[in-house]
Amino acid sequence: MITSAGLEQDQESETDGGSRLVIAIDGPSGAGKSSTSRGVATALGLRYLDTGSMYRALTWWLLDRGADITDPQVVARLAVQPVIEVSTDPRAPWTRVDGTDVSEAIRTREVTGAVSSVAAVPQVRAHLIAQQRAIIAAADGIVAEGRDIGTVVAPGAQAKVFLTADGSARASRRTAEASWSTQADQDRRDRLDAAQSDKAADAVEIDSTGLSLDEVISLIVGLVLQKSR
Repeated sequence: MITSAGLEQDQESETDGGSRLVIAIDGPSGAGKSSTSRGVATALGLRYLDTGSMYRALTWWLLDRGADITDPQVVARLAVQPVIEVSTDPRAPWTRVDGTDVSEAIRTREVTGAVSSVAAVPQVRAHLIAQQRAIIAAADGIVAEGRDIGTVVAPGAQAKVFLTADGSARASRRTAEASWSTQADQDRRDRLDAAQSDKAADAVEIDSTGLSLDEVISLIVGLVLQKSR
């Protein structure tokens, strides 16, 4: 079970937004999705959803219990057991599993190296995507980031962005966030996550290679405001 702290699920809401503003930000690891999404959500007064933290939280829980994450049947059977909570406040993001704050624990090399395998299990994706859609439907407006947001999780989002950067820039950003991350780690993640990394046909692609964080945020905010006119 996954819940979003401070938000009640509205069962009659449209999962893709309806009159609510939903912004979908997709892109590969290291492109700057998290920092950008939090910045956009803060600038526009919206909630924020880091879908990747959900997969990481489940992965952490499985590893912590010594589960065989290479066995899809084991992963699928256990996936529904932990209670995972995510903050939707862009100024104070956190992730909890069964009441324990795992915001830092889910960013370790061990979890990062295993999360792609867990996320590839169809039952895991179905379970978590259903919860992500419920969180999106419960918010008056939200920026959701991760993979498959614009194509699967919220295909009706009013604004879609595919944020990318060249390989060396993405690897450098990942290393700045986690000193153990290498270009080889980045390349491995790209290969493993390729199946969940499609760009929506109506998404605007932004290459952040030569742009500052503030510049990327401004571009997306401008895009959203233009679409809402």
